[in-house]
Amino acid sequence: MNKYHSQSVLEVGKIGIVIIFAPIVRNVHQQPPFLSHKSIMRIVSNFLFVSFSVLLFASCRSQREKVVYLQDIQTFNREIIAKPYDVKIEKDDVLNILVSSRDPELSTPYNQVLTTRALARNGYGTNSNEGFLVDSKGYINYPILGQIYVEGLTRTELEKEIQKRIISSGFIKDPTVTVQLQNFKVSVLGEVNHPGSMSVKGERITLLEAIGMAGDLTIYGRRDRVFVIRETDGHREVFQTDLRKADLLASPVYYLHQNDVIYVEPNDKKTQMSEINQNNNVNVWLSVTSTLVSISTLTITIIDKTK
Repeated sequence: MNKYHSQSVLEVGKIGIVIIFAPIVRNVHQQPPFLSHKSIMRIVSNFLFVSFSVLLFASCRSQREKVVYLQDIQTFNREIIAKPYDVKIEKDDVLNILVSSRDPELSTPYNQVLTTRALARNGYGTNSNEGFLVDSKGYINYPILGQIYVEGLTRTELEKEIQKRIISSGFIKDPTVTVQLQNFKVSVLGEVNHPGSMSVKGERITLLEAIGMAGDLTIYGRRDRVFVIRETDGHREVFQTDLRKADLLASPVYYLHQNDVIYVEPNDKKTQMSEINQNNNVNVWLSVTSTLVSISTLTITIIDKTK
């Protein structure tokens, strides 16, 4: 509970004190007993109303602080926002490579995979090869040009490399090369509405976009414990991030890499359904309220017996 929240609860409490003790102030000038049975009942009623109002207010504010994204965005230094990530080709990636030129016949030999696939769609055969697979050593086997080392290159860098090799071979003077990553996908697991793996169109996706594609977090998902599991050069790294903090925008996992796995941890209410409340402060309020209600009831009983 931050200081602004505490101050707000305190202000509500002050108003409640005025409401509770108003009947006493109005009747204090009377001769004892200056509080009638009706006045006592009014005080108890006011007390219960104020107690539960403060309790509800504290609970609502606490819940809001748990679920709202990028709460400090207004004070965030926008100069340190993460730079867009250029996707780099990795082992086991599948590449779609298309070569074109002014004379289509010259570029046809470089597009054998695409040609075979087109024939298969027209009923002239089948081919399971849907692109160029990057092998365990980082190479692809490209028609005419042979093996090309592609691991670590961006899409643009590979396009330039293939274009340079075609020109130097003397077959085509003006080739245009287009490279696309076919298997760029991320997985979102845990407390989201639609968990699973999803294909990414284009070359770039942010953590917030991936969560949006997964249907957003459920009410049971912890916004402060979202993990991104990333594999780089055979090593796995685990990053923890807090969706409530604007510094997420400067995080190394704001822009996702291919095959990243996002995991959203469940909160205590989901993992321990026996607990009634998510907020320790609420438990304190309930305990105090219960005690004071018991005292008030006992006082009324004693007054009734003394009449």
